[in-house]
Amino acid sequence: MTAPGLAEAAVKGLCPRCGARTLFAGAVRFAPRCSSCGLDFASFNVGDGPAAFLTLGVGGLVTLLAVLLELGAEPPFWVHLLLWPALTLACVLGGLRLAKAALIAAEYAQAAREGRLVKDDE
Repeated sequence: MTAPGLAEAAVKGLCPRCGARTLFAGAVRFAPRCSSCGLDFASFNVGDGPAAFLTLGVGGLVTLLAVLLELGAEPPFWVHLLLWPALTLACVLGGLRLAKAALIAAEYAQAAREGRLVKDDE
């Protein structure tokens, strides 16, 4: 198999090295390693960056949509209670999976590693 592109790896949850569908072990939890080529996914540092940005972005979008719906249609309050938490959860979980997969694929493609101090004479 060949290495997939960034978007393809993110959307399908593919290993950035071999392209096998082995990146995730759960909804948004990474597998420890690729069962096909052995790439260690734990060596990549995704952190909480995607979750923080996604929560802020989805929160702003859902708030805007809720206000627009209220001003435009004035639905009963129970409509808001049913609609917005479900939409928020779906967007955050779906987006988190995409964002984390894209970040791992980008780290692999750029050979990104933890920062290292380099001496002047090297």
